[in-house]
Amino acid sequence: MKNVNKYERQYFMPPVCEYDWAKKDHIEKAPVWCSVDLRDGNQALIEPMSLDEKLEFFQMLVDIGFKEIEVGFPAASETEFIFMRTLIERDMIPDDVTVQVLTQAREHIIKKTFEAVKGAPHAVIHLYNSTSVAQREQVFKKSKEQIMQLAVDGAELLKKLADETEGDFSFEYSPESFHGTEVDYAVEVCNAVLDVWQPTAQNKAIINIPATVETAMPHVFATQIEYVSKNLKYRDNVVLSLHPHNDRGCGVSDAELGLLAGADRIEGTLFGNGERTGNVDIITVAMNMYSYGIDPQLDFSNMPHIREVYERLTRMQVNDRQPYAGNLVFSAFSGSHQDAIAKGMAWREEKKLNTWTVPIDPVDVGRTYDSDVIRINSQSGKGGISYILKQNFSISVPEKMREEVGYAVKQVSDEEHKELSPQWVYEIFEDNYIHYTPYFQISECHFRQDDGIMAEATIQYGEKKTIVDANGNGRLDAISNTIKQYFGITYELSTYEEHALSHGSSSKAMAYVGITHDGKNYWGAGMDEDIIKASIHALVVAVNKLPEMTKDDNHQDDRLVSMLNYIQTNYQTVTLEDMAEQFHLSEPYISKYIKDKSGKTFGEHVAHTRMKRAKTLLKNGNMTVENISYAVGYQNVEHFNRTFKKTFEMTPLQYRNLSRE
Repeated sequence: MKNVNKYERQYFMPPVCEYDWAKKDHIEKAPVWCSVDLRDGNQALIEPMSLDEKLEFFQMLVDIGFKEIEVGFPAASETEFIFMRTLIERDMIPDDVTVQVLTQAREHIIKKTFEAVKGAPHAVIHLYNSTSVAQREQVFKKSKEQIMQLAVDGAELLKKLADETEGDFSFEYSPESFHGTEVDYAVEVCNAVLDVWQPTAQNKAIINIPATVETAMPHVFATQIEYVSKNLKYRDNVVLSLHPHNDRGCGVSDAELGLLAGADRIEGTLFGNGERTGNVDIITVAMNMYSYGIDPQLDFSNMPHIREVYERLTRMQVNDRQPYAGNLVFSAFSGSHQDAIAKGMAWREEKKLNTWTVPIDPVDVGRTYDSDVIRINSQSGKGGISYILKQNFSISVPEKMREEVGYAVKQVSDEEHKELSPQWVYEIFEDNYIHYTPYFQISECHFRQDDGIMAEATIQYGEKKTIVDANGNGRLDAISNTIKQYFGITYELSTYEEHALSHGSSSKAMAYVGITHDGKNYWGAGMDEDIIKASIHALVVAVNKLPEMTKDDNHQDDRLVSMLNYIQTNYQTVTLEDMAEQFHLSEPYISKYIKDKSGKTFGEHVAHTRMKRAKTLLKNGNMTVENISYAVGYQNVEHFNRTFKKTFEMTPLQYRNLSRE
């Protein structure tokens, strides 16, 4: 980049710079908002919106709360002319909404514009002509006096036609290419136009200052606007409007500092759509005000819906980092950030605070804490993962257990190179700490008071069941002793915690057990209506993780483990053909190998995995049975229902109702 010498500053400072705006630290009230999505936004699209699409977009703008909407340049194209007529003839303009149309300061264009707005309940006729040095010298080849006369002639014609045309009309004037115009000259032109219109308190005029191509820094623009505001004639009867573009990436700053400098109104678009780098994003300006406790008078409480309609109708994409609206703007993946969020949320809950100490509560714009704020990948930490489990599934992981759970979850994300959904996080926790009993289970136990607690436990090790007796200081200690006695192992019960998962007589209990062996901790968790059963199960899971439980005759060979892991990972779509390609073996060989080594067919393994996932979704979510069917890999919901009933002897709905009683 060696051509810097061919560039220079392209703006003009005003004759007098007072900088009163710089003494203000915030905006005190919302401006008048005017959406120009249907004009500036639409003309910038690769494929402009159709009539029906523009009508839908107009209705969305009304629903958001815009009271002024620029609907087009009706003299520029038949589509925009028809759109304006359609709004009027279908009576689609609410009584409290003003439509605005754009026109150049040229007689035939102005006349065509009034044909389009005839009968409008209230419309702003927006007149403009370019006043910049470059346009005067290079395009129009006219003097300052001639350019001013163009504006005055246009203003006079607007006033004349407004008196002759059915409807209620107000006027707006823009000195286009303001940044390239001498500021005092721009004010002279505006005042000459105002002298024609003679605005009153009952019929105010709008003077709109457009940063047609943004060339100045925001503080320069604010200084220019302050001069304009203080030197306009009829100031009390003039609405000073801004139309910032974003060529330097400062459109929002231009708008905010311009409001401090005296502006009353902002023209912009949703998500900053517009030519080149776009217009100012009204959403960002409005939500910045909202975050300061100022009501912007616009409703963005369902931002996901607004974004969906916008993307569908414009075929534009909202960036993941778009302020307040992007997919990732509320998301924290970093472990330290997630930990701070989790602790902050707990503190707010403990203090029962109503105020918010971060810029915006995601819930206020239709987002959720579980899927939008703390999101899990390989960079996440124990605090965020624990928050997800508690927020979504009421699982309060003990402090000492969190680091291990965090590593288990992050390992999956690292290996899969994927973000993990809350449901996936839960399934990892479930697989590693609730359902992990590869070597033995306790299928039955009984207790009696006999010099402490005597436990009679039925330990199922493989296909063999053995009844073992042992006593202890309590039920869990007694069961622990039966395990130690049967397997000839040693460990210490180091941690035990429990809590309820829900309220009521049928609430489930959650228990966590940590044991220590050779200086290392091993964890298990149990869930049951009976806290004793939950505790015993948690202990069994923890003991199943001890190295001593790994015996040569209990090992599955590595190839089978890899195959079963592949099925677990790809259970939604996996086929024998996929397996053959993955392991470089024939389909018949793989089918026989899995059956011989595991005792179950390939299809049984897939069905088992799908059914296990389906149970989790039925029990812990609100998805429909049809959507669950699709989520676990069944395209035919009837097939899913039959398989589920055959496996569990009840329908999916029966299982859901039973699990929530």
